[in-house]
Amino acid sequence: MEHYLDNSATTKVSQKAAQKALEMMTECYGNPSSLHIKGMYAEKELENARKIIAKELGANTDEILFTSGGTEANNLAIFGAAYAKRRTKTKVVVSAIEHSSIIEAAEKLKSDGFNVTFVQPDSSGVVTVENVMNEVDDNTSIVSVMSVNNETGAIMPAGDIFTAVKKKFPDVICHTDAVQAFGKIHLNVKKLGADLLTASGHKVHAPKGCGCIYIKKGVRILPRQFGGEQEKRIRPGTEAVELIAAFGVACSEFDIDNNLKKIEKLNTYAKQKLSQLDGVVINSPSDALPYVLNISAGRVRSETMLHFLEDLDVFVSSGSACAKGKPSHVLKAMGLSNERADSALRISFSKFNTEEDIDALCDGIGRGLATLAHN
Repeated sequence: MEHYLDNSATTKVSQKAAQKALEMMTECYGNPSSLHIKGMYAEKELENARKIIAKELGANTDEILFTSGGTEANNLAIFGAAYAKRRTKTKVVVSAIEHSSIIEAAEKLKSDGFNVTFVQPDSSGVVTVENVMNEVDDNTSIVSVMSVNNETGAIMPAGDIFTAVKKKFPDVICHTDAVQAFGKIHLNVKKLGADLLTASGHKVHAPKGCGCIYIKKGVRILPRQFGGEQEKRIRPGTEAVELIAAFGVACSEFDIDNNLKKIEKLNTYAKQKLSQLDGVVINSPSDALPYVLNISAGRVRSETMLHFLEDLDVFVSSGSACAKGKPSHVLKAMGLSNERADSALRISFSKFNTEEDIDALCDGIGRGLATLAHN
């Protein structure tokens, strides 16, 4: 029996979302820009998905644009905002624990002459209002702080940060990467005070290859690609309607409050079981989003334990999937020792998980600690 606990990397596509994707590929396969009836049907499905996602975020429908995923959406937000304001403002402020699609985009801006500041978190992995405000000034064009950290589940006070930024510097563009928060907690762009928000389909039981960006009406960002009228020319190119329609269906299946209650119980159960294993330490803060649980498993290296668990049909990760096994910049920023960082595992839940998955995980880790070669 398979025990999949790597849902922060990607989720199993829901049956209804998969069926919608197949329908769009085999029946409603027109180009949404075409003027004939096939194109009109496809456009209707596209706009229906846009409407569903906009409602979920408390946004206007025309403020949602589709991308190929979270990475493209994050790049569009960071580069688009920075270059739109480059003539008058050249400072970019991002947290030091962002996803690599933000960190590497910021590093590229730095090499292009921008003044880039990475705000360090506290020991629990949370970036504070005070630390961000210490870096924002009259020359700042954009502040980017994620909603939920993808490695530890730490919840950032993004709304409080954006409120403080806007109060003192109302022209600063505020962006949040909500990839790990969307569909798991209630998000409202107006309450957050976000100018830009990004999300991804394959984290919420939709297929890979589709994401979105919310761009507040009146906020100007520059496109990163050219050649078409689609998505307000901000993200031109024929839309992947089958993926977008499936994304919409997956969002229509959200049951945020009930799922959160279920995941909280699973998270608590996992912590109780893991605490009985000698050498296992919890790295996630106590008030983290329960969908993500980061631990260090004794002195066994992450990759070694990961593959040991894989042989038992238990699937976890050693951090962000996009990092492909590189040392975690998030755990390093939290000040964890090399030993704890080198043995870190990320356990991430979905609505499909059960206590049996956790039992298999803990049994596997226990066996691994007893048998694997140590550092």
